[in-house]
Amino acid sequence: MVNVGIIGFGTVGTGTARILLENKDIISQRSGLDINLKKIADLNIKKSRGIKLPKGMLTTDTAGIINDPEIHVVVELIGGIKPAKDFILKAIRNKKHVVTANKALIATEGNEILAEAEKHGVEVGFEASVAGGIPIIKIIKEGLIANRILAVYGIINGTSNYILTKMTDEGIEFSDALKEAQRLGYAEADPTFDIEGIDSAHKLAILASLAYDIPFSFNDVYKEGITRITSQDIGFAGELGYKIKLLAIAKASDGKVELRVHPTMVPKDYFISKVDGVFNAIYVQGDAVGDTLYYGRGAGDMPTGSAVVSDIVDIGKKIVKCQGVKVSRRGILETLKPRNPETFKIKKIEDIEAMYYFRFTAYDKPGILSKISGVLGDHDISIASVIQKGRRVGEAVPLIVLSHTAKEKDVIKAVREIDRLPVVADETLYVRVEGKEE
Repeated sequence: MVNVGIIGFGTVGTGTARILLENKDIISQRSGLDINLKKIADLNIKKSRGIKLPKGMLTTDTAGIINDPEIHVVVELIGGIKPAKDFILKAIRNKKHVVTANKALIATEGNEILAEAEKHGVEVGFEASVAGGIPIIKIIKEGLIANRILAVYGIINGTSNYILTKMTDEGIEFSDALKEAQRLGYAEADPTFDIEGIDSAHKLAILASLAYDIPFSFNDVYKEGITRITSQDIGFAGELGYKIKLLAIAKASDGKVELRVHPTMVPKDYFISKVDGVFNAIYVQGDAVGDTLYYGRGAGDMPTGSAVVSDIVDIGKKIVKCQGVKVSRRGILETLKPRNPETFKIKKIEDIEAMYYFRFTAYDKPGILSKISGVLGDHDISIASVIQKGRRVGEAVPLIVLSHTAKEKDVIKAVREIDRLPVVADETLYVRVEGKEE
């Protein structure tokens, strides 16, 4: 028997408990394990979660779970850094295996946590920390183990994807789409982590660590949110044959890894541009397998609970197999000891190359386009397409430019110079463009 204790009985905790109790027979049949949910700790044990629990299972005593000698696996589902980190470290030091869905904790404190787990010979499972029910961590760690990972990119935040979908489908502005997302419970009262790309950056740091055998590098991820995107930008993107998505992107080349989260224009005919609402989709490109795509629900009680239970079962199999022998850490702690001969460094955002969408706000006067294009040319940025509509002589109007591939550092310099021109009325918006250059 593998005894489990859960700390945190919110949305994901409830889903995890439901799966462990209601699907106990099918889990046992498929895994050969008797997974026993022994205790659940939460600050509020009076609130109804719509699930019937055995008498005495709920407790407010977190320490009782961490110190219980009969509990093999502690599942942390409270979120945040404190006190979650303290609970996990105490559990590890008590020789208990840990499963968590806490992407912020793993992305920022994961190096310390995994080092402590290695020291005490226990496992740390975090499948549920990225993309909910999509088993993307297991895919990278196990399914694609024979591949050098060339790129990982995708939509890994359902809230921002829902907002951009509403803006695209209904032509509404960001603020109205955000209010709708909050009304439906897709966005928090404080949506900063979602709309500023922070949540996606947490998840990207985890994926990149597994894909490229680098330490968790959240602070090195370039982060840019969707708050400056307007319905006008989405309309112009459509005219150019693109849709705007908040993408998390990791790419490896020449011993360096790009780690970036930002609004991105993606060709309309790409599958990822068709991923709408709260759904997630992740592309992984391997040198042997080529392009692979993983799609599904990125959040929610049951999808995320499914991923949590997957980790519990994996750890449970090792516990039963080893019968008290130190559990093998291969596959869980590989981020600490690189498998590959390459040692990747993080590429700075100014060193990347991409195509770019520019929205200049300029006064409608003769020669404006030639002035702006002249500055772009001076910085080695060539123009692929131009859109200029709604002529209002003497007033500020949008001027849309799509560039060929350029260097980010040249784009930064060019935009800085253009924004100082007396004919430019507002700060320029630029969006990176993914896809094959025509």
